[in-house]
Amino acid sequence: THSFPSMTYSRAAAPTANSNMDSSDIPEYEYFVAPGPRGYPPLTVDMKHHHEDTNRTSHKTHLYNLDSLVVRRGQEFEVNIKFNRPYKPDEDKFAVEFVIGSSPEYSKGTYMPVFAVKERQTAWAGRITETSENTVTMAVTPDPGCIVGKYHMYVAIVTPYGIRRTKREKSRDLYILFNPWAADDDVFLNDESERQECVMNEMGIIYHGSYDDIAERTWNFGQFNVGILDACLYILDRSQMPITSRGDVVKVVRQASAMLNSRDDDGVLVGNWSGDYTYGVAPTSWTGSTDILLSYQNTRSPVCYAQCWVYAAVFNTFLRCLGIPARVVTNYFSAHDNNGNLKTDIILDETGRIDRGRTKDSIWNYHCWNECYMARKDLPAGFGGWQVVDSTPQETSDGMYRCGPASVNAIKHGQMCYPYDAPFVFAEVNSDVVFYMRGKEGTMEPVKVNRSHVGRAVYTKTPGELTRKDITDQYKFPEDSTEERTVLEKAVAFGCTREESDPLPADVDLILPSVELAVGQDLELSVEFVNRSEQRRTVEAYVSGSVVYYTGVTSAEFLFTTPRVTLEPGQSEKELVDVEARRYMKHLVEQANLNFIVTGKVKETGQIVTILSPVSFVQVSGEPRVHEEMTATVQFTNPFSFNLKGVYVRMEGPGVMLPSFRYYSLLAPNTPLVWTEKFYPQRAGTTRIIASLDCPALRQIYGEKSITIKP
Repeated sequence: THSFPSMTYSRAAAPTANSNMDSSDIPEYEYFVAPGPRGYPPLTVDMKHHHEDTNRTSHKTHLYNLDSLVVRRGQEFEVNIKFNRPYKPDEDKFAVEFVIGSSPEYSKGTYMPVFAVKERQTAWAGRITETSENTVTMAVTPDPGCIVGKYHMYVAIVTPYGIRRTKREKSRDLYILFNPWAADDDVFLNDESERQECVMNEMGIIYHGSYDDIAERTWNFGQFNVGILDACLYILDRSQMPITSRGDVVKVVRQASAMLNSRDDDGVLVGNWSGDYTYGVAPTSWTGSTDILLSYQNTRSPVCYAQCWVYAAVFNTFLRCLGIPARVVTNYFSAHDNNGNLKTDIILDETGRIDRGRTKDSIWNYHCWNECYMARKDLPAGFGGWQVVDSTPQETSDGMYRCGPASVNAIKHGQMCYPYDAPFVFAEVNSDVVFYMRGKEGTMEPVKVNRSHVGRAVYTKTPGELTRKDITDQYKFPEDSTEERTVLEKAVAFGCTREESDPLPADVDLILPSVELAVGQDLELSVEFVNRSEQRRTVEAYVSGSVVYYTGVTSAEFLFTTPRVTLEPGQSEKELVDVEARRYMKHLVEQANLNFIVTGKVKETGQIVTILSPVSFVQVSGEPRVHEEMTATVQFTNPFSFNLKGVYVRMEGPGVMLPSFRYYSLLAPNTPLVWTEKFYPQRAGTTRIIASLDCPALRQIYGEKSITIKP
């Protein structure tokens, strides 16, 4: 009787394997002596991969819409092997082998044999749980740190002549994912409500708008849809990430952060903040990640177009699909600091007007990024947990446009020395807004410092609910608290510079009230000047009105006036400015904000006015049962006195409807649009149908309908 060989399959040095789709079949025969009988072993294998099988249900992978087995590492799964005769434990020797990539090697974890006997175990545990006639049930537990991706499985049997293996068959392929339910996995999250939300939930809410007028939109992450898992693995292949690194969650999320944008690596999404989306889909038109990821895989080309919430939403799909707990986070008044310090610099010319040519820093009304949950074994204890990762291309990190993972706890406590990119994220939530007066000689004098404007609030979706959760306290201590001052001092010690001066406040205040208006509405803007001194004051002010993107970048200035006001001690006076709709309508961009800024020699202040858009509605009819025909109808009426041209309407719903869209070249004034689509629900439960309408003249129009599907 021959003993089972070491099976440490090896070969001559080969290029590093960096594609999960590439494979190299291991030898069908390994002879001990002169070649004997050829042919594959007479056996069949049942991977127990169907949705109702215990493998799928126990591993929480029953929602993945594909035929292969999907399991999570660090947790046991079973396969049934049927031989041509009953199994004899004392005589028969066999192994179940798992191979990933084109250069499988035991020492690199890309070739892993699993044995049935206790005396011979590897990093992947194996045991026989049941034998029945010719069928053996083999239980396999992948190492909790093993490579994540698509594996091929073989059965190797010892014969008197050598080892014979099964041939490569697609039916024996399986996917192994990260496992937030396994205590030894780096992504372990010991909170079932958070796991259900941040891994299993397909429908998310993304918060946008402005701090004092928070809006929300629904997004279909669709991480379980047909083809999405392969598309996510393709992203790592496209980045040429070594297969051997794909068990390290820190490396995976950092690599993916770079690959979700196309700036330097032909990644998934092309960013566009110009307002011209002629050669692609407007960012506001997307309703989910499915179309984007499948298009990227099928065309091998970046998808047009994205802005921060699209990057964050698609990245969230990637993370949840691979089993990494993830959520989309929105930071209101988010600083984009080009200088790498803790100052957002606003430059005023000698008259007090903002010098837009010299003002390079910007404050976004909001910015979306992701948090993912993981242990950080590369950091001291206490800095694991939620980590910031951001795929919106803003600044480079290690030569590529990416950000994170940065420990949220490290950001809160000012520990700027820990990788990755903590100083940049810290500045996004902690920057001071510093107004400088630029003299004729180029001198820069700080005239006002606002230390509480940036990072006003950080929100994410509440687990299991349709409400928002304020997580600002996870990023920063309360304003003006002792803890906050200590953290800022620590950040400065790590090299982050702040504005140390504290200019005396002016004795004249400007008050600009918040105003809401509908698209196409005229506005009377009231600017109040208040003299708080005991002397007469004369104020030469500048009132500027601009259409701005949510990033704070100006699209066009439509109003500029220079009122001059003289005030007696203690006196207040209001200046009325008429704003006609015709002046701003032709300059509107998506998520348009009217930004009114009042500056002057004495005092400067600004408020944002948010434009509200009309809403489209989704109606659903039919019997809400699995596989029964239903219809969804989108209704919208053009409320304007002009034609809407190039109108795209999109609709989808997780578990019930794949993405679909309609195009209307022209929609006349006061004309209704009605689109009805049939669909057949694929599974029971509560879900939503979401729709978007988008055209160059009108962005950010959404509607949704919640439905409950019966079995």
